[in-house]
Amino acid sequence: MAASIAYVGGHLQYGVNFCMGQSYKQAIWVPSVTFNGCLQRELSWSCGVSKFLQIRKCNLFQSRTNENWKSFGTVITSAYLRDGSTKYFDFAVIGSGVAGLRYALEVAKHGSVAIITKAEPHESNTNYAQGGVSAVLCPSDSVESHMQDTIVAGAYLCDEETVKVVCTEGPDRIRELIAMGASFDHGDDGNLHLAREGGHSHHRIVHAADMTGREIERALLEAVVNDPNISVFKHHFAIDLLTSQDGSDTVCHGIDALNTETQEVVRFISKVTLLASGGAGHIYPSTTNPLVATGDGMAMAHRAQAVISNMEFVQFHPTALADEGLPIKPKKTRENSFLITEAVRGDGGILYNLSMERFMPLYDERAELAPRDVVARSIDDQLKKRNEKYVLLDISHKPREKILSHFPNIANECLQHGLDITQQPIPVVPAAHYMCGGVRAGLQGETDVHGLYAAGEVACTGLHGANRLASNSLLEALVFARRAVQPSINHMKSSSLDLSASSLWTCPLVPKSLGSDVMHKILRITKEVRKELQSIMWKYVGIVRSTSRLQEAEQKIGKLEAKWETYLFEHGWQQTMVALEACEMRNLFCCAKLVVSSALARHESRGLHYMTDFPHLEESKRLPTVIFPSSHTTGTWSSRQLHQQPIVNSMV
Repeated sequence: MAASIAYVGGHLQYGVNFCMGQSYKQAIWVPSVTFNGCLQRELSWSCGVSKFLQIRKCNLFQSRTNENWKSFGTVITSAYLRDGSTKYFDFAVIGSGVAGLRYALEVAKHGSVAIITKAEPHESNTNYAQGGVSAVLCPSDSVESHMQDTIVAGAYLCDEETVKVVCTEGPDRIRELIAMGASFDHGDDGNLHLAREGGHSHHRIVHAADMTGREIERALLEAVVNDPNISVFKHHFAIDLLTSQDGSDTVCHGIDALNTETQEVVRFISKVTLLASGGAGHIYPSTTNPLVATGDGMAMAHRAQAVISNMEFVQFHPTALADEGLPIKPKKTRENSFLITEAVRGDGGILYNLSMERFMPLYDERAELAPRDVVARSIDDQLKKRNEKYVLLDISHKPREKILSHFPNIANECLQHGLDITQQPIPVVPAAHYMCGGVRAGLQGETDVHGLYAAGEVACTGLHGANRLASNSLLEALVFARRAVQPSINHMKSSSLDLSASSLWTCPLVPKSLGSDVMHKILRITKEVRKELQSIMWKYVGIVRSTSRLQEAEQKIGKLEAKWETYLFEHGWQQTMVALEACEMRNLFCCAKLVVSSALARHESRGLHYMTDFPHLEESKRLPTVIFPSSHTTGTWSSRQLHQQPIVNSMV
């Protein structure tokens, strides 16, 4: 049984679906949505449309089978966590990209902050962002123009109020970064050098050569390291959010994490939690995302009963470096594809097939400056028609000095493999790049789980609609990280917490009892299953889709997950056991299923979601896709929290 709440005609109605069998879904239209009994304006995402597409699911892909609370100055430990410890903070931040770091620096002025990051602090999608940050900083540009470009790129599915907020506040967020020490490129006139990228009508991209994300990350990390109120816990993998029920409300009290260096479980109890954990690029075999991008935040939030939205809109960057087209092949397969920034096309780069025929004008009048979804589909079409592995992106007709000054990182990477981009075209191919959907968040970054906020790629704010405009991602992260600060502070100040709270949840177990031989087998099988899931997603849920292929993906993923879980439990795995690879796998399964379910519900082609059997836009379907929580007691291991969820009334 899956229950959801909808606000219809001014009355609170509880919709309950009963179902039998492996899988069940029902799409319905509702005028607006009430979360936890309270209609929230920020979550209505007007965009001229006051309805949502709601997916109600039952048994989604059902399987067959010691740091102290610094404010108090006393050390609190929990015997309940035998393998680790409990740490108390005012704020817990999951992720160390631009959203998490920017937020942490602000809330640290009001309390203690823990930044929990999966690998090294700099290892985030932010660090790999090449192009820049879009903002209206030129007199000839306007907020209205930036808004229009964003909405057109988003196939008119964007929330206009969100778009206005982000485009209006963006310039101030850039100025704050500069004041904090971020160094961006300047022109000969001494002003910021503003680049132009696909989908933009003006030059408005602030950048640091082709390593903008790295420069922003550097400046923010430097400030974080020097802040005494912020503690960074690197190599800590977030397992699950710690939640309780207060009537119909779900409340977040922190997270459980696995220290992947010591193999100890650490419990973080916090008054406020920010999800800033990035995307889920590794549900696909080829992605520009770093290895850490396995959809952890989205999956944790879904298991914690948060609302998820627009997961069908997966952005494939049109131009990742195609290694097989390089004169000197890399010695080993890359963990993540090397990105060739949008700015190369913005600077005049031209796309050719292997016969050196320019093809983009055949698909769109904007040619190489068309939005990413158009360019990616065009390249995909060329590759399929010509049975080729990659296309060519040529910038060599531009002055050598300009190329090397604007794209030094790309030039250096290609040169290491025998290719001089000032003389030769770059072999490129589309790769999974960005999730436009995610945890549904309002204008203050709030989710429908009390005490839980979201910012960055993990969140779905309504800004991107059906397709993200180039360089709007860092902008969104900066704006919403800042907007989440004041409500977070207010929530923290109005909250109190029983210091014995840690014992309220069952502790995850590290599977030491299984022995090294069994663990080796489990990890080997998990690695194989991960590759198989990625292959299914690319083959059936890629750039071009159809209902029959999505249904086939749904069945294949369900069987694969059931097979994997059966193997685990037959080899002694327990429901509460945790290991990095196994927990990542459950998150990848969870996110893959959310993408497939959302894609099956949208019977039209819009933005990044292209369906061969529904090839046209349908105005009546210009609505966000919303996945409401399902029952805790049903589903697979990937869809359930590891700990028991108690009903706690003593925590306010």
